Amino acid sequence: MKLKNWLLAAEFAAIIAIFAQLTFPLGPIPLTGQTFAVGLTATVLDKKTTTASIFLYLLLGLIGLPVFAGGNGGVGVVFGPTGGFLVGFLANGLITSLWLEKFGHTYVSAVISNLIGAIVTLFFGTVWLWIALKNPFMQAISAGFIPFVVPGIIKAAAAGFMGQLVYQALVKAKFLPIR
Repeated sequence: MKLKNWLLAAEFAAIIAIFAQLTFPLGPIPLTGQTFAVGLTATVLDKKTTTASIFLYLLLGLIGLPVFAGGNGGVGVVFGPTGGFLVGFLANGLITSLWLEKFGHTYVSAVISNLIGAIVTLFFGTVWLWIALKNPFMQAISAGFIPFVVPGIIKAAAAGFMGQLVYQALVKAKFLPIR
């Protein structure tokens, strides 16, 4: 990766960390701005830079920096009951950016890719929650999926739309190549 891509990855990792602090308690799993920021990142950056950005964000949290929701960090968060959502961010970013590379950068494509990515994050989080808590699968769905569907749709649509605006502005400024 070029230096510019590493700088973008670091900047977007910081954006994800900032949005992670926007939390709203919703039972054992908070509603956060992380998923919006992950979608925004995947919409603006290419797949390698997106993956590097999300990986860097996770690494910062893993070593204990307070970048996760509510100012948390550390191994316990990553491998705890909600760690699946964090791991799901990697899959979300990769799938969202791959979709945009394949189907082009349009508002519709950006929103669709972000909706798919949000579902992937919820899937990872729900399965991880089910395994970590050793509860019935329907209980994991009730705690980790259902409450987040409507907010996830809203955040995915917003990330797709805003990400597309940022992407177009950066392409127009010749800061990013057209994908």
